[in-house]
Amino acid sequence: MNRVFYGWVITASAFAVLFLTYGVQYSFGIFVPAMVAELGWPRAALGAAFSLYGVVYMSVTVISGHLTDTLGPRRVVTVGGLLLGAGIVATSQVTTQWQLFLSYGIVAALGMSTAYIPCNMTVVRWFRRRRGLAAGLASSGSSCGILTMPIVVYALISFTDWRTAMLWCGAGLCLLTVIAASFFVTEPAAVGLTVDGDPTDDDVAAPPDACCGAAVIGAAPGWTLAAARGTASLWLFVLAFAVALITMTIPFVHVPGFAGDLGLSELTGAGSVSMIGLFALLGGVSLGALADRIGHRRAMLMGLGAQIIAYVALYCAHGVGLLLFGAALFGIFYGSFVALFPALVADLFGLGHAGTIGGFIVGGGGLLGAWGPAAAGYLRDADGDFRRVFVLCAVTAVVALILVATLPRPRRGA
Repeated sequence: MNRVFYGWVITASAFAVLFLTYGVQYSFGIFVPAMVAELGWPRAALGAAFSLYGVVYMSVTVISGHLTDTLGPRRVVTVGGLLLGAGIVATSQVTTQWQLFLSYGIVAALGMSTAYIPCNMTVVRWFRRRRGLAAGLASSGSSCGILTMPIVVYALISFTDWRTAMLWCGAGLCLLTVIAASFFVTEPAAVGLTVDGDPTDDDVAAPPDACCGAAVIGAAPGWTLAAARGTASLWLFVLAFAVALITMTIPFVHVPGFAGDLGLSELTGAGSVSMIGLFALLGGVSLGALADRIGHRRAMLMGLGAQIIAYVALYCAHGVGLLLFGAALFGIFYGSFVALFPALVADLFGLGHAGTIGGFIVGGGGLLGAWGPAAAGYLRDADGDFRRVFVLCAVTAVVALILVATLPRPRRGA
């Protein structure tokens, strides 16, 4: 009887970690109305806290990515899960804004830096022919978390209060993330296996090229970060990620509030975030599998196109129909982008230092692009609605699509 290839166990473990971490992270917007009601803080302050959180965890990702390459994902994700859970627990007890910025914006953010890159870059080390599918399945953990956790959090808040709900979320993260991380193994060779579970790596066909679907040449160790920093491709990748990131987290923080502006219920606001999660799951798995046939970049461009239409729909929304339609399209974008980013990094720069390079891109992009929620909160407070926010997001999404479409393959000395 054939045993299940351990790469799928790694994929399942990554799914679990991303389900927990992203499910709680993107439920932040569900807490916002109750926090505003109790604490009397402006939305801009809460948006700024989330933006600081994004900047810190993304900028530190380059360190967690390097540590994943050197120490292995099990240790890194375990420590990160404990930090993230502790930060969420501490956030449940805040009474002043500086406490929120410290507990959530710094402590929780340091823990979150060990989720996306360590999990996904570990998964792509185990696969070549089915890399897009495996990455899509692992990343769908975040989508499933976004689908289910907002409703769970809404129910917890309804039956208790926002502080108790957040306390339980943090405690659950500490326990369950550590359990899931215990199954991680850095690469197949560490347990006597090969990529894809095939007899030898040399007999396995390479995956489609990120641009055109042709075979990738030299997908093994490839580029170091030092070498990659000398290429235009890396810096354009950082810029493309930064521009995409500006709009990537705004709906999670502000769509529940936008639903309230439309006169809809808090349950509808929570449901709109869950709608993002549902279609992120569908988009990540379907476009991840399609990417193995048409190329990772082409599939990512399809997702970026969905984002543009999503923001147009949100701008036009005056009721629940277009709100949920926009949330669904945004989910397709989000799910496909987070699924295909690790695969595209591996396609362009190889696997040997993929965690470090991927972390560098996320970190550099985060410093530039993670301030979207804060800016959106400021514009909402100034304008009294989100219409200008959605126009600017649509324009930014067009720029991100152009940058990804023109991203060149790295060349030595270029």
